[in-house]
Amino acid sequence: MKLVVQVPCLNEEGSLATVLGSIPSRIDGIDEIEVIVIDDGSTDATARIAAENGAHVIRHTRTMGLAQSFRDGVEAALSRGADIVVNTDGDNQYPQERIGDLVAPILAGRAEIVIGDRQTHQIAHFSPFKKRMQRFGSWVVNKAAGTQLPDAASGFRAYSRYALYKAERPHTLRYTMETIIQAGEKRLAITSVPIDTNPKTRESRLFANMGEHMWRSAQAILRSSVMYRPWPLFASLAGVLGIVGLIPFVRYAILVALGNQGNHLQSLILGTTLLVAAALSVALGVISDLLKSNRILSEQALERVKEQQHGPAPSAADRAASAA
Repeated sequence: MKLVVQVPCLNEEGSLATVLGSIPSRIDGIDEIEVIVIDDGSTDATARIAAENGAHVIRHTRTMGLAQSFRDGVEAALSRGADIVVNTDGDNQYPQERIGDLVAPILAGRAEIVIGDRQTHQIAHFSPFKKRMQRFGSWVVNKAAGTQLPDAASGFRAYSRYALYKAERPHTLRYTMETIIQAGEKRLAITSVPIDTNPKTRESRLFANMGEHMWRSAQAILRSSVMYRPWPLFASLAGVLGIVGLIPFVRYAILVALGNQGNHLQSLILGTTLLVAAALSVALGVISDLLKSNRILSEQALERVKEQQHGPAPSAADRAASAA
């Protein structure tokens, strides 16, 4: 079994050597460990430090974003024969020495994706508001994905090759949430292991403030819901609009029955508009569901291409037998 640890980086010369030095050189059940650093257009010595520490370096000539770095790292890991891919950060937020615990459920055949639970309620530099928002965000993702993960936003995670074949590569910054919703839709086994994060080394570069973080997370969750579970979303919207749209007509009928013949045109126009919106929501739900069917067929074809390009993925039973 081969493990590839990928480290997306942007100007991490101050912490990268520590990150690479703390990655285990041996893990029970793993025959080979390789490290890939994705340098996302750094202007400092990130690439040089990565090479000096024995990592394979993928360098972007300009900054392309975290999602693209993740995609490029996964593609490189698969092309180099990875059976398991671990993603960690170059700022040393995560405890790389726990990678063995992170991959253990995959080696045992109990999971295809494992997420490091940062136990955000214990992180000292998180404000009470941020802790509540992290819990709320995880709750929303779990509802959308049908999972029970305490820390959906954690980037410290492990993927089996099978999971990477099944999952479409995310395109947005909030890829951490997208991949969970994908995993839930594709019925991939996903679990988490509790970890303690390292002391904070710098401010986050992903978001200017908590408001931006919440807005982008909401966008990612909505986009993923429309892509992977469109009919429940549009059916719920149509139901709400339909019920609210009927209220003006019921009110009008009651008033007429009571002999009130006043001008109720505005209420009837509002009700009609809402009922039309409900009908459009049903139509959008049907169209989105048909598009989802097409997307599933495309993903199945792409999965076969990945198998031909990188070789078949070991099954859960094969991984467990190999680790035994």
